[in-house]
Amino acid sequence: MPNPSVGAVIVYEDQIIGEGFTAAYGGPHAEVNAIKNVKDKSLLKEATLYVSLEPCSHFGKTPPCCDLILKHDIPRIVVGTMDPHSVVAGNGIKKLQDAGKNVTVGVLEKECIALNRRFFTFHQKKRPYIILKWAESKDGFIAPTSKSEQKPVWITNDYSRQLVHKWRTEEQAILIGTQTAIDDNPKLNARDWYGKNPIKIVLDQKNRIPKENYIFDNQSETLLITADKINFDKKVGKQISTLLFENDIQSVIIEGGSRTLQTFLDENLWDEARIFKGPIVFGTGVKAPQYKGTFISKSSIRNDELLIFKNHD
Repeated sequence: MPNPSVGAVIVYEDQIIGEGFTAAYGGPHAEVNAIKNVKDKSLLKEATLYVSLEPCSHFGKTPPCCDLILKHDIPRIVVGTMDPHSVVAGNGIKKLQDAGKNVTVGVLEKECIALNRRFFTFHQKKRPYIILKWAESKDGFIAPTSKSEQKPVWITNDYSRQLVHKWRTEEQAILIGTQTAIDDNPKLNARDWYGKNPIKIVLDQKNRIPKENYIFDNQSETLLITADKINFDKKVGKQISTLLFENDIQSVIIEGGSRTLQTFLDENLWDEARIFKGPIVFGTGVKAPQYKGTFISKSSIRNDELLIFKNHD
């Protein structure tokens, strides 16, 4: 991020002679790495380049990939899908076609879009890709009515919690509401998995969160959303989504609590819901959010269940 994840292979007489994928932001793109990987560059004039996303035609952190393709006179290019970014958006394909190249677009397009669903959502819907995540008890509560300590009450096992930390390394940001920050004092990091900590985004309309809480520990960038940034009396989810888009945040995991999660559900601003069901029974407590979505999968993690839904909108 903010670049998409792209893969490319170069084929000559039904044999792969080069392959590459996008480097970290600022590094070479997939096509550049694939061409570099070809030992005998003379074969490129009779080869086919397969790439999951339209080659760029503009100068950014790196030169245009189209220029390098044309420099090596690759005659045929197969593109998975067009790039939704306004600076590309068909311009790369047009540049190759205008140069007389054979360009095929839309091969495995659905899969290529799914690969970069965060990137596509960001540029097409002008908001981040939103993942809702919560854990609920066997009887449908996400927290007990009361507790004695300022820390989370664990519903799931260690393996499920480690998976959540893996997810945190895969997304750009993580968001919680005021009450969760006060009641649980969460660290919101990826301490149980190797990777980058997400940006911490915390709602705090009236600056109620104590300054000694972990969200202010400077372990990762923190964005505090107060009444100075949004109007908490209007569509909160929409305002937050716009604010995150303006801050170039392409994806966010929303971890609650119930009121914050329900806000995004009610405003239909979500893409995935990842719901853990643990074996614990509370009897009474804070009810889990109400949602409607398309069922994707169900898996077991020891004595926990993980259900994944997508928004059918």
